[in-house]
Amino acid sequence: MRQLFLDTETTGLEHKHGHRVIEIGCVEMRNRRLTNRHFHRYINPQREIDAGALAVHGISLDFLQDKPLFADIAAEFLDFVRGAELIIHNAPFDIGFLNAELSRLDMAPIGTVCHGVLDTLRMAKELHPGKKNNLNVLCERYGVDNTRRTLHGALLDAEILAEVYVSMTRGQESLIIDLSNDNAGQGISTEKKQDAGLRKPQHIVRANEEELAQHEQLLSAIQKESRGKCLWIPNETVN
Repeated sequence: MRQLFLDTETTGLEHKHGHRVIEIGCVEMRNRRLTNRHFHRYINPQREIDAGALAVHGISLDFLQDKPLFADIAAEFLDFVRGAELIIHNAPFDIGFLNAELSRLDMAPIGTVCHGVLDTLRMAKELHPGKKNNLNVLCERYGVDNTRRTLHGALLDAEILAEVYVSMTRGQESLIIDLSNDNAGQGISTEKKQDAGLRKPQHIVRANEEELAQHEQLLSAIQKESRGKCLWIPNETVN
């Protein structure tokens, strides 16, 4: 499946309060390898940027004045994400903003175009319950280099998220079943069957007389305590 790692930067935290998308970054992955294809656009929001948001991403309104409107890049963006699975950290935030932008243009939600959305924040919370799971913490946890991330940036964060995702899901690679041979449906490969036929017989260690006597004493004690209901003593051998 074609996967796209997506991130946005915005003028504020609430699209319901009229805040807008100012940057979109996507990087493409196929077969768990980045393809070097990406989508990256800055967008003129036609409104002020909250001071808190500016402190996070450092993108000023002056910088965005000559950038296209969302309406100008919407079709190109939808063409890029069409049919792909979107992988997003804290997906409800980004999807909410993108759908708000599409709604302003009387366009259908992004979920009608892409193949689905996977939220890596939710995944991380399931893997590491009770711990912090922001992108910086996940980079440290999985050994992903994020030294370039002095400020948030949509394209850079999408690239970093791709590395984190591969590390988070690395164990899945060992669970892939090869269905290309005739023995796939039998639950065991030909190689494993051959190994099984060459196995040495297991070495059996039997109890000695002293250990058997101790075992009998233990069973007798259980038999007495349970008033003849010890399950490990056959009825015909009960004293």
